Amino acid sequence: MSEAAFRTEELTKTYGSGATAVHALRGTTLSLPRGEMTVLLGHSGSGKSTLLNILGGLDKASSGKAFFRDLELTAMSETRLTRYRREHVGFVFQFYNLVPSLTARENVALVTEIAGNPMKAEEALDRVGLGPRMDHFPAQLSGGEQQRVAIARAIAKRPNVLLCDEPTGALDSKTGVTVLEALTDINDEFGTTTVVITHNAEIQRIAHRVLFMADGKIVDEKSNEQRLKPSEVSW
Repeated sequence: MSEAAFRTEELTKTYGSGATAVHALRGTTLSLPRGEMTVLLGHSGSGKSTLLNILGGLDKASSGKAFFRDLELTAMSETRLTRYRREHVGFVFQFYNLVPSLTARENVALVTEIAGNPMKAEEALDRVGLGPRMDHFPAQLSGGEQQRVAIARAIAKRPNVLLCDEPTGALDSKTGVTVLEALTDINDEFGTTTVVITHNAEIQRIAHRVLFMADGKIVDEKSNEQRLKPSEVSW
């Protein structure tokens, strides 16, 4: 097994207290190798997004440990977590969070201006097939194009990891395939450790590794000896 990008040990997360407490994670232990694409599957409320947010430094665990390489995320201050997110992590969410008054190029440039070793906004957009559309505003782009701008924005700072929460959830199948092709291309070309949350079980077939979550725990794990291309997946 390759060196781990992420490790967790008995990770728990509880929101609230007493009778109304919600136990989002209940002792999650995992190891994700560097450079792989992992798909997280599970019903709503199974803990997928909570786990992703802790790995991305957006949320803190209630107990247990989480590591990125040799950095213990669960021991970091907010300042260090901010630096970790800025230097190492790219996020892609179901909703694109683009600034409507900025062009695609300008939306990506927001990230490149604060990154240490960014690629040019134009290069990032070219990599997701949007070079000809880079001077369009979000309202002039389709949903799939907006999602690809969000992916370009995430990869422009050359992150070590790409964390994607339902990146195709709001898209039709054809557009979803285009978005997944962008993600697999980045994973293959740059070796970017990629974690994708999805409700679509078929998407697991493009991943190196699949984790199944239920009730705040990982209940099963498998590896794909043969990965399908996004275009080969049945929706």
